[in-house]
Amino acid sequence: MSLTNASPEQAARAAKVSSRKLAALPTAARNAALDAVHDALAGARADILAANSRDVEFAKQSAASGELSLSILKRLDLSRKGKFDDMLQGIRDVRALEDPVGRVDLRTELDDGLILQRQTCPIGVLLIIFEARPEVIANIASLAIKSANAAILKGGKESTESFKIISTIISKALANTDVPNDSIQLVTTRDAVDPLLELSEYIDLVIPRGSNELVRHCQRKAHMPVLGHADGLCSIYIHADADEDMAVNVVVDSKTDYPAACNAVETLLVHENVLKTVLPKVASALISKGVALRCDQASRAALSKHLPQDRALLLHDVSDADFSTEFLDLVLAIRTITPDGNKPTSAVDAAIEHINTHGSHHTDAIITASKEVADRFCNGVDSACKFWNCSTRFCDGMRFGFGTEVGISTNKVHARGPVGLEGLMIHEYRLSGMGQGAAMYGSGGRQYKHKKLPLL
Repeated sequence: MSLTNASPEQAARAAKVSSRKLAALPTAARNAALDAVHDALAGARADILAANSRDVEFAKQSAASGELSLSILKRLDLSRKGKFDDMLQGIRDVRALEDPVGRVDLRTELDDGLILQRQTCPIGVLLIIFEARPEVIANIASLAIKSANAAILKGGKESTESFKIISTIISKALANTDVPNDSIQLVTTRDAVDPLLELSEYIDLVIPRGSNELVRHCQRKAHMPVLGHADGLCSIYIHADADEDMAVNVVVDSKTDYPAACNAVETLLVHENVLKTVLPKVASALISKGVALRCDQASRAALSKHLPQDRALLLHDVSDADFSTEFLDLVLAIRTITPDGNKPTSAVDAAIEHINTHGSHHTDAIITASKEVADRFCNGVDSACKFWNCSTRFCDGMRFGFGTEVGISTNKVHARGPVGLEGLMIHEYRLSGMGQGAAMYGSGGRQYKHKKLPLL
């Protein structure tokens, strides 16, 4: 890894050259590099957290003056809820995964002695642009090394001190490994982002991790594919048959475990039959955690009657804009779902329509006792992740067993959902023959066999 002041084109060109060398490294060499990175970061914990605390203090001042959002501030703090240990464990988890490079998933005998093989290979060069989240440096470096992709990383100014020390430690750790120096580069030039987004001849994929503004800027400017999501507007629908305790546990966790996360729930959809039963207990639990509830007319009326007066006074009216807002805070919008006559599926269909209209295709969940209803919900909702009776917070690469993730994608092509090693691979086709030429086949010539062969 190198902390570079080179021009964007020089950095990208060097990454492209190094990507070919990295792709040729054996599994053992890449795993040894991951061990070195893990041990170096673990040994420098105190220094890294001290540098991170300086970033956090400066960010607090920026947040107080309105220059920085509170959600970014929360994502910046490495000392929060074991984030540092999670960063280290993520490296270990990636190292323990099976090598994703060169996996054969198709073999076809086109003709005698003419064998086609499809196998996985690295994408090439990744450009990762992130705000806050200093752990991203270690996450992306480990995923890139394991998947044999070169990576160029550009961090935000709010994580400068953390960025410098983590990059320096990783750079020193990799110096004694076989990983090429320029295969992982950290760009420090402030105005490098837009020029890098134009270098499609060297950079194959952009992964922005940060604010809505950052992601949309990359999507507008990039000359190469962009993987990620601009919003994390997640919803939970409580169906008429939902278990009361389950609803409380799932909704409270989804909202309060980490409100600034992209997989935190922002909208609660409630079947009208549970307005006086399940919803009051869910609302009471949320209010006790400091959540501000923005209710539609029906839900507010029900809660005003079934909550203690001191808690009912904390309810607010919802606006149409709230249903399309990613709060990233202890705020939750509530909408009542009313069935259409006697149609048994009309309520879940209305919930689906709301989510597909207002959501961001990230993660949405349903709480119901019916598998049939859950399947209808999951089949109808157009999101990367659809959950049944569990928290939206489970949408995460580490929790999915991917080791760690480069981000969560709402794309409709390539990778979707939490993107780990699998999402950093593409396919290539290899054909081995015995001197055959295409002109030998066709009318009056040899015929293709197209015989499926067992995988090796």
